[in-house]
Amino acid sequence: MKMPKQMKRFCKFCRKHTQQVVSQVKKGKPSSLSYGSKIRAAKRGVARGFGGLGRYSKPAVTKWKMTGKKATKKTDLRYVCQECKKATPQKKGFRTKKLEFV
Repeated sequence: MKMPKQMKRFCKFCRKHTQQVVSQVKKGKPSSLSYGSKIRAAKRGVARGFGGLGRYSKPAVTKWKMTGKKATKKTDLRYVCQECKKATPQKKGFRTKKLEFV
């Protein structure tokens, strides 16, 4: 997908429409200690006992990977205002294999 390097957007810090530079940020790896990963592991029945749905009652899930991975990741874009130099993250990511700034 092609996207412009600069675009005019509303800056919530300046409180007006300004020219903003778009950049893509690499996403980090989700934590195996997160509540959601423990619940997903419990549903799969991997490396876990029965019961104990208390949040901190079980160790991190590191021995398994999520099956049925999606082919693409959601974009993580930052818009930097040219006037105040403050960055705003995008509200909603969209799935694309390749993102090219034109």
